[in-house]
Amino acid sequence: MEAPYLEDAFAPIRAEHVTSLEVIEGAVPRDLLGAYVRNGPDPRFDPQGRHHWFDGDGMLHAVRFEDGRATYSNRWVRTSDFAAETDMGRGLWRGVLESARDNPGSRYKDTANTDVLAYRGALLAFHYMGGAAWRLDPHTLETLGALEVPGRLSAHAKVDPQTGELLYFDYGVKAPFLTFGALAIDGTHRRFDAPVGEPVYPHDMAFTRRFAILMEPPVTLSAKHAERGRWGVVEHTDRPFRFHLIARADGTTHAFEASACYLYHAVDAWEDGDDVVLVGFRSPRLFPDPDPAEGANAVMMANLRLRASLHRWRFDLASGTCHEDALDDRNAEFPVIDARAMGQGATHAYAMSIPTDTRRVRFDGVIKYALKTGRAVAERRFGTQRYGSEVAFAPRAGSTSDDDGYLTSFVVDETENRSEVVVWDAASLDPVCRLRVPTRVPHGFHACWHAEDA
Repeated sequence: MEAPYLEDAFAPIRAEHVTSLEVIEGAVPRDLLGAYVRNGPDPRFDPQGRHHWFDGDGMLHAVRFEDGRATYSNRWVRTSDFAAETDMGRGLWRGVLESARDNPGSRYKDTANTDVLAYRGALLAFHYMGGAAWRLDPHTLETLGALEVPGRLSAHAKVDPQTGELLYFDYGVKAPFLTFGALAIDGTHRRFDAPVGEPVYPHDMAFTRRFAILMEPPVTLSAKHAERGRWGVVEHTDRPFRFHLIARADGTTHAFEASACYLYHAVDAWEDGDDVVLVGFRSPRLFPDPDPAEGANAVMMANLRLRASLHRWRFDLASGTCHEDALDDRNAEFPVIDARAMGQGATHAYAMSIPTDTRRVRFDGVIKYALKTGRAVAERRFGTQRYGSEVAFAPRAGSTSDDDGYLTSFVVDETENRSEVVVWDAASLDPVCRLRVPTRVPHGFHACWHAEDA
C-alpha cells in the first residue's frame, strides 16, 4: 500500500553518522557554541500495515557548533520498545492506523520521536501519545535511560527558566484523564489532576509564573474505534475549547471556555495584571474534510494538512471569562521562542510558514513575530523546492534580547535530494551560513538548542 510519508524527502535513512560539515556559503560564527538538535521518525523496520507519519522510531539529528566549525551526528533514541525490536530483528508494533490489540502489551509503541528538550545537561526525547522521557547525552546522542518521573509524560514538557522545574502533562483513556506534573531540581514532584470527565486529546501546554495551562480540546475518544482496538477520536465542533489554569503551588484550578478549535502548539503565556495571556496557533479543525482522491490515506492526509494561524486568548481571573483575538492570517505553525523567556512573555517568536498547495505538510520558510502585537516583522523563504525543519533560537553570548542570536534549521533541497544546515541572524533573518550535510535529513518534527554551558 502507498505510504506517502515514507517517500521522497520523508523516506527514512536507517543509518547513523558522525561527520564534519563543509561550509558552502558564509562562515560559521565563532560565538555560536552549542548544538541544534531535531527529533523525527525514522523507522528501523518496515511498517506492519498502514503507515502514519507519526509512527517510526525517534531519531535525533544534531549539529554541534564550536570555534567556527560544525559537526553533524544522528542516532536513534533507544527506547525499551526499540531495544525489544532490535533483539528480535523485526518490527513488533503496528502504528496508530492499525489495531493495537496484537501489539506487545496491547498498546502503541513508545517511539520518543516527537519532541526534544534541553534539560539539566542532557537531552530529553518525548512521544506525543505519552510514555517515558528518554535522556540522551547531548554530545554523543547516546541514550542514557528513562528519566525517573512517576507516571507518563506527553511531548511538549517545558523547563521553567526561573525555577529549573520540568513542567509536564499526561492524558489517557482512564481517569484521571488529564494531569499536570512538576519535577523540581531537588527531585521532588507535584502532580495535580484537571477536572476533566472523559478522555480528551491535547497536544501541548503552557505556563506562567503561577499557573500551568492545560488544554481540553473538543476532541474525545471514539467508542467505535476503541471497540476495534484502534486509536481514534471524535471532533465536536459544537463544544467549546476548555483551558484549565492550574495553580502550580496547590493545584487550585480555574476553567475557561473558548470557541471550538484545535491547538497543536502554544507559543508562550504570561501574566498581565489580573489576566493570563496565551498565544498559540489556532486550527479551526483537527480534521479538515478528507480528499477522496487520497483513497485509504484520506483521513490521515487531511489530519496532517495543517491549517493554523496566530491567535491570542486572554483569561480574566476576576470574571472567569476568556477573550479571543485573531492576530495574523498566515498559515504557520511549530512556534519557537528564546527558552530563557518562556513563561514570562517573550518579545519575539518564530514560526514555520506552511504552503497550502502541497500534498504533504512542509515548511517553506520562517516568520518572525512581535509577540505582544502578533505582527509579522520579518519573513524568510527557503527557496524553490527547499523545505526546512522547525528552527531553534541560539542566544548570542552575553545577550539579553530574545532576538539577539541565531536561528538554525535543516533544509532539504528536494530537487537535488540533499540536505543543508542553514543559520540566520535572528534579528533580521538574513542568512549567515550554509553547510552541506553528507546525508539527507528526512523531514521531521521538533527541535531545540542545547547551549554548551547548559
